[in-house]
Amino acid sequence: MILVTGGTGFLGSTVLKHLIDGGESIIALKRATSIIPDHLKSSSLIQWVDADITDYFALEDIFPTIQQVYHCAAKISNHKEDAQEMFQTNIEGTKHIVNLSLLYQVRLVHVSSIAALGTNKLGLPVKETDKWEYNRKTSNYTQAKYDSEMEVWRGIVEGLNAVIVNPSIIMGVGPGENGSRSIFEVVKKGNKIYPLGSVGVVDVDDVAQIMIKLMNSNISGERFILNSENISNQALLTKISDYMQKPRPSIAASRMLLSMAWRLSKLASYINGKRPTLTKDAARAANKKLEYDNSKITKTLGITFKPLDTTLKEVIDTYYSKTI
Repeated sequence: MILVTGGTGFLGSTVLKHLIDGGESIIALKRATSIIPDHLKSSSLIQWVDADITDYFALEDIFPTIQQVYHCAAKISNHKEDAQEMFQTNIEGTKHIVNLSLLYQVRLVHVSSIAALGTNKLGLPVKETDKWEYNRKTSNYTQAKYDSEMEVWRGIVEGLNAVIVNPSIIMGVGPGENGSRSIFEVVKKGNKIYPLGSVGVVDVDDVAQIMIKLMNSNISGERFILNSENISNQALLTKISDYMQKPRPSIAASRMLLSMAWRLSKLASYINGKRPTLTKDAARAANKKLEYDNSKITKTLGITFKPLDTTLKEVIDTYYSKTI
């Protein structure tokens, strides 16, 4: 039996889709308040279980029948008020998954993040071997993802049969909540501003399929960057704008402009009682020039990533074709 945590999320539900396409029987975890994607509701191969991954005893009831775990569940937020929940979910939840996987000799594929990677001191694209270092500007999300990955490495030292994936920004068409859709929504509204940084992007289907291939391999004790392409924020927003037939972004958001913007957003939140639309951590990240080396996974599995243009077209054709 296979266990998938975060089964209603964007990546988790895509992993489920590929597993049931392969005829696998699965237990999928979800929160009691989460909504099961329509096309997964009718599958007789999925047994849905309401369980919090921070509840060790709820998880322990499930593990005796499990041979493989895809650990996709995570809390993602740049808001300070979410920090405690994020640390508890990402770190304590992963600790429980690791400890139970050790106890019941279960194989684990853990979804980490490029946020848990270090930086390359020579300015080259980041590789799996680049060491993460704490600094005072480290975001709560980055700290939480790093610490949760360290739980898996701790388990590996203790004999855990596990492999780790570090995806970049995940885009694509799929069920479940998709945080990257916010980029398309910004363009849809006619955004003309672009941050000066760059990002890595990968398609959700590629991530899910690679996870399944790694699970069914003999690889253990390794981490893999999953990244299709590196691209500047300006180029990414320009591509999306062209496909959505919207004006291209033409105003560069300097560090100073972003600094002013997150402060104004915070001030507005005090007035309207709503969450800031831009946080300090998000503003800092927007101007970072980030590049990632995907050669380890491409050489190991002999895979070719879906081109970014294909991913963008699929998203726009699926969700926005009637609005442009």
